[in-house]
Amino acid sequence: MLSNPHRWFGAGQSSAADSTKAGAEAAAEAIGGRVPKAVVVFASVAHDLPALISGVRAEVGPDAAIVGSTTMGELGNGGLTVGGVAVAALGGDGFTVHTRAAHIHESDPRAAGAAAAESLRGLHDDHKVLVLFCDGLTGHPHDIVRGAYSSIGATVPLVGGFGADDRRFERTYQFYGDEVLTNSVVGLALGSDGPIGIGVAHGWRRIEPPMIVTKSQGAHIFLLDDEPALDVLLRRNNFEGTADEFFHQGRQLQPLGLSRRNGEDIRVLHAGDDEERSVWGTADIPQGALVWLMEADRQALLDGATWSCTEALARLDGLAPLGVLAFDCAGRRVGLMEGGVDEEIAVMRDALHGAPFAGFYTSGEIARVRGASGVHHLTLVTLALA
Repeated sequence: MLSNPHRWFGAGQSSAADSTKAGAEAAAEAIGGRVPKAVVVFASVAHDLPALISGVRAEVGPDAAIVGSTTMGELGNGGLTVGGVAVAALGGDGFTVHTRAAHIHESDPRAAGAAAAESLRGLHDDHKVLVLFCDGLTGHPHDIVRGAYSSIGATVPLVGGFGADDRRFERTYQFYGDEVLTNSVVGLALGSDGPIGIGVAHGWRRIEPPMIVTKSQGAHIFLLDDEPALDVLLRRNNFEGTADEFFHQGRQLQPLGLSRRNGEDIRVLHAGDDEERSVWGTADIPQGALVWLMEADRQALLDGATWSCTEALARLDGLAPLGVLAFDCAGRRVGLMEGGVDEEIAVMRDALHGAPFAGFYTSGEIARVRGASGVHHLTLVTLALA
């Protein structure tokens, strides 16, 4: 736990089997005997979630705002847990905290993002950020983020993650106060009298040549360079077989990079249609976009983790970090392979100079520092506080 006279940040973890005990242990380690203003909980769906939150509440007191999400793995200074809990806590007069939750309606997912972003209203601190914890199975990630953007505009940075459920792909949960929600967005508006830094990096690199998305709708790609998208994908990967064989036996991860002014935003293609010869992915892929197939090895992904942390700290105006929230794509765990996750957490510790951090493996990351885009995949997003 690190602190200054006005602000403090701590992190804790637990692998206890009893849910109440796990929540209490992680929370107690995070607060270190202090009175928190906000507590962020990342927990496995394997837990009895109401019991876990009650354990957190018993430690942090009645006034702390509790927010968070279920995960595909929890991470912190102590390493990776699967089936565990990680908690971050912050407090002191230098922080201001507002929270709000909204249900995601199928007919208007943007409204949920906009409603959660209303937590920023009345926040007048010199530095502020909106952190979103979103259901990861709604199928509308871009709409949720666009809704938040429509409410707050381009001046306030936006970070966060989409929840997961330990690869069950059934239901994810969001934490809001003492409630365990689903199909919801929870917003944490955080104001500070100290600087806030955001890092976004992935480590994937382009495979030339690029392609143009000549026909798409939402996350569905029909044509690449005026050819059936599945045919192009199979040919570029030297793969003969069906879409199912490719995605489930050949390439569980098929990253696609969308050209942006500051690099690439990553999308993940995960399925195809043999009759239609189309493919689709995790998020919107605009028609007319310039895209690349992407590749990476373990070292490149580790370098991406280092760069995300370094970038976040570089935005702290030379101050030492109090602590960091980390939103890491679950797909990166697959790319890092056995032993690679431990290496990733080690390079994060080094890059953060030992500052406490807590986070989770997500089904999608949120980071918008400039402009209206903000949904990422196969990326590590870090939020550093000083």
